[in-house]
Amino acid sequence: MYIAQLRDGRFYVGISQYPPPALLAHHQAGRHAQFARVEGVTSVLWTEIHPSLESARRREVQLKRWSHAKKQALIDGDVERLKRLARSRHRR
Repeated sequence: MYIAQLRDGRFYVGISQYPPPALLAHHQAGRHAQFARVEGVTSVLWTEIHPSLESARRREVQLKRWSHAKKQALIDGDVERLKRLARSRHRR
């Protein structure tokens, strides 16, 4: 499970069996998802190891629903901002 940065600053959330250095090389060689291939992955910002593919896919789906700001807070390790952003969404 990982978050990568695209050329235009957006985040791409995906799952892979490769460690970060190999993952970036695979993206840059065009061996991953069509979207990421077209948009251009510049770096892998965050990774998370899961015990199973099913667990990784659940987390991927969860993070894909998050806002850019919430993903950035996760990448930055800013737990307080992450909690604040989670609370603000529940109040709507």
